[in-house]
Amino acid sequence: MAELQEVQITEEKPLLPGQTPEVAKTHSVETPYGSVTFTVYGTPKPKRPAILTYHDVGLNYKSCFQPLFRFGDMQEIIQNFVRVHVDAPGMEEGAPVFPLGYQYPSLDQLADMIPCILQYLNFSTIIGVGVGAGAYILSRYALNHPDTVEGLVLINIDPNAKGWMDWAAHKLTGLTSSISEMILGHLFSQEEMSGNSELIQKYRNIITHAPNLENIELYWNSYNNRRDLNFERGGDVTLKCPVMLVVGDQAPHEDAVVECNSKLDPTQTSFLKMADSGGQPQLTQPGKLTEAFKYFLQGMGYMASSCMTRLSRSRTASLTSAASIDGNRSRSRTLSQSSESGTLPSAPPGHTMEVSC
Repeated sequence: MAELQEVQITEEKPLLPGQTPEVAKTHSVETPYGSVTFTVYGTPKPKRPAILTYHDVGLNYKSCFQPLFRFGDMQEIIQNFVRVHVDAPGMEEGAPVFPLGYQYPSLDQLADMIPCILQYLNFSTIIGVGVGAGAYILSRYALNHPDTVEGLVLINIDPNAKGWMDWAAHKLTGLTSSISEMILGHLFSQEEMSGNSELIQKYRNIITHAPNLENIELYWNSYNNRRDLNFERGGDVTLKCPVMLVVGDQAPHEDAVVECNSKLDPTQTSFLKMADSGGQPQLTQPGKLTEAFKYFLQGMGYMASSCMTRLSRSRTASLTSAASIDGNRSRSRTLSQSSESGTLPSAPPGHTMEVSC
């Protein structure tokens, strides 16, 4: 396994008082399925995992995660963890277009690249944060390497392979829509698309005019050819680490995430449905997601002294118990937190937290 490239970059972004610029080091390593590029921020912390992110189709690590990791309240987290942002092959900035006939890796093969990254960095464990296709990739990796994953934050995950009806709909859509419009429909809700907000215009421009659009289409095809993860509550195929599932209300993948929640271990899984966040909560509601992430890390035993400021000031934080094994639902409970509250009370495992604030 050989290092192909290492570039040191100083991230250009507004600094908080007393904050020093982050230094990013970008690396590329060879794997059995081709080269993969990733960017490392910070330095490893003793006895702490790395935060490893994986982006969705049509995006790269910057366009997918930058608003979240630049958010002011996130600085407390990134000061406590080294983080690794993985770009899917051919998605990194300045990536050359793959030659005609190039066989792009499957999502399973993309997951199999992650051990090469961790071996190169000499990192033993991670907390994964993935969106869409990236959430699937990190889940597949966690199934194959459970001892190296301490926790997962999965946004917009669809663990199911496409059925024949999905394939038919996809083919029909392809006859009337461009690749960029199909990917936008995967990323954002119909309501957002119809509103044509500044955010939609920005990402439509990014995807439509991407110099590596051919590469993006290859990643898109791999996503649409994904295998079923075959999660089974109480079965052998399940995620063994703490998991936070995240989806926006009325997001394109809301039903898939709800179904995923019903298949995972309720003692290990939290389900966060975010109001007014659309299809990409990490872009539209970075504050709420940051606070939920802090809460998740606290539940894992990290950042115990972190102060919860946003969710605790929410007008409503309702905790609705997730579906039990036999499909029945327990009585819902609503907890209203005042602004004086330092932290949210510990939620019972396997609960749904719907945030409306």
